[in-house]
Amino acid sequence: MSIGDDDIGSQDAHWIPLSDLMTGLMVMFLLIAVVYMMRVEAEADRIKEVAIAYNEVRDELHRDLEREFQDDLPQWKAKIVKADLAVQFTEPEVLFASGSSTLRPEFRLILDDFFPRYLRILTSDKYRESITEVRIEGHTSSEWYDGATDRLAYFRNMALSQERTRSTLQYVLSLPQSGAHEAWLRQHLTANGLSSSRLVSDTAGREDRLRSRRVEFKVRTDAETRIAKILEVSAE
Repeated sequence: MSIGDDDIGSQDAHWIPLSDLMTGLMVMFLLIAVVYMMRVEAEADRIKEVAIAYNEVRDELHRDLEREFQDDLPQWKAKIVKADLAVQFTEPEVLFASGSSTLRPEFRLILDDFFPRYLRILTSDKYRESITEVRIEGHTSSEWYDGATDRLAYFRNMALSQERTRSTLQYVLSLPQSGAHEAWLRQHLTANGLSSSRLVSDTAGREDRLRSRRVEFKVRTDAETRIAKILEVSAE
């Protein structure tokens, strides 16, 4: 059976609209891709802006903390870590007796001097709204003294580090200068016992048990929250 010219013309009439449809779909997909790329680029720019703002706040806060405490850090056996805005108290013999969560008198005197000045900086108009958490972190070495297994030593040190941070938190909240900022402190100040999960190593990569026993005051800003909100909106 032969196909006449009318049949061929009929087939062409069907193919032309189909090709137009495919072209239209390709253009639509291309537009969707362009819009998506623009949205991703806009979100990346917003995240970049947040990161830049965070770095600026971190750098400025680090400078203010260094300026305030630079003369005191050596006698306190303390240091300030810029990366996570941590003030580290690293002399265990000053902090607590072995196995105890009671603050030594020397540590109380340090906190009497340190915390009101620290609080004054954090609650200033310059930083108050950018801070989401002030963490008191307690860290221990991995050892325990009665021949406990590594697992049992970890859990016992976890309980000890938590008790120590609670004691520290309770003490700084009891200072007279904390009263004016009690509501803010209750919302932002936390106690976190971390046991031996973040050990300090010596130059050979071995655990430095002495330096691992420490208390840190660490600041978190709202950068993480702001980035999370951007990502949450983008997922909708």
